[in-house]
Amino acid sequence: MSKIFYRLTSMSSNQIRNASISSSPLKVSEDVTTLKSWREIPGPPTLPIIGQLHNFLPGGSLFKLEGMGLYEQLYEKYGPVVRVNAVLKPDVLILFDAESIAKIFYGENRIPVRPAFFSMEYYRRYYKNKDPNKPTGLVTDQGYNWRQFRSKVGPALLMPKFVKLYSKTVDEVALETIARWRRVRDHNNMIRENFDREMNLWSLESIAVVALGTRLNSLDAELPKDSPVNRLIECAHDLLLIANELDYKPSLWKYYPTKMFKRAMKVYEDIDIITKHYIANATEKFKNNGKTGDEESILEKLLKIDEEVAHIMASDMLIAGVDTTSNTMLATMYLLAMNPEKQQKLREEVLSNDEKKPYLKACIKESMRLMPVVGLNFRETTRSYDILGYEVPKGMGVLFCHRLLSLLESNFPKAQQFIPERWIVDESDPMHNGSAHPFVHLPFGFGVRSCIGQRIAELEIETLLSRVVQNFNLEWVGPPPTVHSTHVNYVKGPYNFILNDIV
Repeated sequence: MSKIFYRLTSMSSNQIRNASISSSPLKVSEDVTTLKSWREIPGPPTLPIIGQLHNFLPGGSLFKLEGMGLYEQLYEKYGPVVRVNAVLKPDVLILFDAESIAKIFYGENRIPVRPAFFSMEYYRRYYKNKDPNKPTGLVTDQGYNWRQFRSKVGPALLMPKFVKLYSKTVDEVALETIARWRRVRDHNNMIRENFDREMNLWSLESIAVVALGTRLNSLDAELPKDSPVNRLIECAHDLLLIANELDYKPSLWKYYPTKMFKRAMKVYEDIDIITKHYIANATEKFKNNGKTGDEESILEKLLKIDEEVAHIMASDMLIAGVDTTSNTMLATMYLLAMNPEKQQKLREEVLSNDEKKPYLKACIKESMRLMPVVGLNFRETTRSYDILGYEVPKGMGVLFCHRLLSLLESNFPKAQQFIPERWIVDESDPMHNGSAHPFVHLPFGFGVRSCIGQRIAELEIETLLSRVVQNFNLEWVGPPPTVHSTHVNYVKGPYNFILNDIV
């Protein structure tokens, strides 16, 4: 069966603690007596025992469909609300309707339930600590544990002065990255095979200066292949592969230790060892750096609040920062290379020293609309809902397909084209993005479970992209890149960028 299908149909867990906590005083439940039942929601044909499995097998209408191809087919055949299921997996609702997405987001915005990365939660809660009450992180915790964790880390990551505090050090990393690219490109001004690794090195070094307040020397020309930096990047890639196999496909790891389960525990353990090494080094440097208050790194601030939370958050920031920002940069650079007039317009703005940089922000936002790193959101309902005339009961998983909605002409004029201007033109302009429902495009999520690292990611991407267009005229040769979907959408090689120096 399609791996994407399993990913869709296994994102609900009835074992999450405190999941039934009321999430909002807003009345969202309706009189269900007039509603069609959950089982009446449209979806692929279902058979006894095997559910919808046969649709994804050879000869089935959805055989070999993945990612956007699968979502497009489901939307075209069944409409804006689709129910899917798999063997031994709970049903999941897929929503292609922005108003319905808003209804559930608002109804689940006090303590939202968003189950994910079950194997990582198991490692941190039972395998490593053997204590079910220990915190496991913002991604894996739910209910009261999640709320407590969020309340501790929020002030350090969401402070108003964030950009001002870290912009200088993040820019230093960007400049070193540009210099490194000049060294490693070939005689055709290309970095064909390892450009994704170059992006990973930049993103890891950038997040380290923010999270730890220190450098990892990821961009060192003499960086050994067996260095902790390279192993951490490898672990970040492995983590997403493992989660896709263990958490979102049928697996017996909860009953006995499968080969993939053993591999997962080893990867999670390696992440712990490497990040603890970097955290210890950073902590030692804090003793003599003389920084206080706002000047302190995120790690320094969190260590004063809760040492265990500080270690988990710093580790998660290092891992999460490897693939998300790097793939956003790859996508944005590709779109600019394919649209030279947009690239020139951006270059002129960057060189003008306009501090607000509206076109820079618009280019990144448009890239996230067309080629998002994460094109989906998820919630588990803590109450019943009326969704387009169907009853959605409490405890159901609901997947929001923002990526497809963002590519519909009904939401964005010329939706398949890279038009950053749509985000900054006057409201009277036909291209203004105001025609789209605000819940169509949510690249960082919504509400209290939105991406807590949004400001960090935006700072890193805006800084490097500015330096790229200052120094290089981007071109792309050959066919467009392919995008591989797991938990994030990977821009896959070959990376046919030409990095011509600006004369």
